[in-house]
Amino acid sequence: MIEIKRGDELGENSRRDIARVLVNGFAEDFEYFSTDPEVLTDAFAHMIILKRFYVALVDGQPAGIASVTEGDQECFAPSRREMQRALGRWHGLFSYVIVRSQFLGAFDGARHGLAEIGFVTTAPQHQGKGVATALMNRVLQLPYDEFVLREIKDTNTPALALYRKLGFRESHTRPMKFAKRAGFSAYVSMSLRTGE
Repeated sequence: MIEIKRGDELGENSRRDIARVLVNGFAEDFEYFSTDPEVLTDAFAHMIILKRFYVALVDGQPAGIASVTEGDQECFAPSRREMQRALGRWHGLFSYVIVRSQFLGAFDGARHGLAEIGFVTTAPQHQGKGVATALMNRVLQLPYDEFVLREIKDTNTPALALYRKLGFRESHTRPMKFAKRAGFSAYVSMSLRTGE
């Protein structure tokens, strides 16, 4: 059975488990910070704003996550000191700067009533078992008039197929520079207006 809870309902003791799902799901994207999942978990666990994450639980353990923010809300609050503790003095400093520049700040279209869903991922051992579907169905019950998913790699066909099945439509495509080296050609953004 899949149960969905918000991170703050699970409490501080769930922080590392949520971070572990995050870093395993985005390991390829987080390679600059570290290729060691435990080091990444140490570096990222502190900065998760628990009330911004919805967590799919399987047998009581986090199996999938998604962040939900509105307007200028953030889902991360990185600490330079904590990142340096986990990654080393200089690498931690550079990583902190990158996290602040890449993961923080509202996007141009942010507004009240519009929810940005981000960092949707399922732990590898739970993929293909309905976890992401259950998680997204719960998030889409939240009282917003529009939902957006930004910058999904065009090669992430399972995610794109799920979002289309749930009613999302492509709203923007941003071509990737150096596509051959990156391994994908574009970022796809999608939106869903409720009540349509």
